[in-house]
Amino acid sequence: MTDDRTPTTDPPAGIRPPAPPGGASAPPGGASAPPGGPLNPPAGRPAPLSAALPPAPRRPAAPPRHPTDRRRPDRLAGRITRGGDGPCYGLVTDDGHEYALHGPGLGTVAAGSTVVVTVDPAAPPAACGPGTPVGVVRISVVR
Repeated sequence: MTDDRTPTTDPPAGIRPPAPPGGASAPPGGASAPPGGPLNPPAGRPAPLSAALPPAPRRPAAPPRHPTDRRRPDRLAGRITRGGDGPCYGLVTDDGHEYALHGPGLGTVAAGSTVVVTVDPAAPPAACGPGTPVGVVRISVVR
């Protein structure tokens, strides 16, 4: 004969025991975990993602020596210093380099405009004032 007041370690049928600390849980019914553990899943099942955090990126020791942005060699951006109806214009880039632009039929570009210029270095340079002479394929006014 059993005494109903005697404590047992088995939960009543249909009730799962509380999960142990750390989030691990035992399979229902007291069955053991599948062989290999949670990091070695059964065949045909994907491996779970790692619970570990990735390493933090290191802070660079110094700024880069060369520009890290790739830029097209046939593009210039800057401010028009000598504008007008063309075909000659003056351009100064943000790094202070001055260009003498030559491009017939490009229209009127106002001095002080910020532009992106597609250049053609193979075009024969014309005498358009101070700066590195380049031929212009297209001028796009940014603002």
